[in-house]
Amino acid sequence: MRGQVAATVWDKLWRSYRQRVPYAQVYEQMIHQAGGTTANDHIAFRSLGLNLETADGPINLGIKYLARIAEALGYVVAGEYTFPNQHLYARHYYHPQQEELNLPKLFISELVVEALPEPVTQLIQESVASVTLSPMLSPDNLRAEILKEEEGKQLARIFTRPWQPPLKSIVETVNQITQYGAWVLLHGYAVNHFTGYVNRQRISQYPDIETTAQGLIEWGVPMKPEIEGDRRSGLRQTATQAVSELVSVRKDLSDQEIQIPWTYAYFEIAERGQVKVSPGEQKLFEGFLGPQASNLFEMTRRAI
Repeated sequence: MRGQVAATVWDKLWRSYRQRVPYAQVYEQMIHQAGGTTANDHIAFRSLGLNLETADGPINLGIKYLARIAEALGYVVAGEYTFPNQHLYARHYYHPQQEELNLPKLFISELVVEALPEPVTQLIQESVASVTLSPMLSPDNLRAEILKEEEGKQLARIFTRPWQPPLKSIVETVNQITQYGAWVLLHGYAVNHFTGYVNRQRISQYPDIETTAQGLIEWGVPMKPEIEGDRRSGLRQTATQAVSELVSVRKDLSDQEIQIPWTYAYFEIAERGQVKVSPGEQKLFEGFLGPQASNLFEMTRRAI
């Protein structure tokens, strides 16, 4: 049952994401028109590794927050990764019913806020001080409601920004130090990206990541110039350019809410290969590779 609820949550998020990132719709159309099938390899979420004291007690806005949902849905930790240059930490999760229910893996990262210069840390803390977390995330509610598939649609609402729009000046200042941090202040827990799984396409016209990326270019989609990973790495990845959309911020002094353009998300495509696990034995690589992920984090960079 938990796996079915997970499928409902991700489908709800996918429907919203593909409206915000039209490149995902182009990918679907391209593959289906060629007679292939589509599936998502993984979904990525971003967060702030930050502890806050609130009227309801201490809360953590990082991986611990999103992990409560993932684990309630039946996901388990399968790997962890550090990115010291970007002050990021990440874990990936898989579901025991991944193959049976065609469930994506989850890649959840967090900004290690305390590793940033103190003035920037303070600005981030100030920006999220108004956070209001969903009561659905209480342990009792998760245990009770996660068994209802209909609640999957409600759980999907958690993946938004749970604090007030940040000040425009703060976003611009934080962006100079960490574009990831500025992105989270603006978008909160919104999906960072879904990932088209090349292995599941099963069509001769687009047999690998190279032909799939080239196909998207021919369909008018702006793509990342490089493909991350070589054929022996077990994982090859590339992505569309990030879309830009209007986001809400507050003006300094007047505190008036206005909208400014900012990057939102990209659509990734990934191809997985066999890797050697023991003499004479190979297995499909199901993890992630740190350096490649590090480069993909930068796809949402916005210059000021």
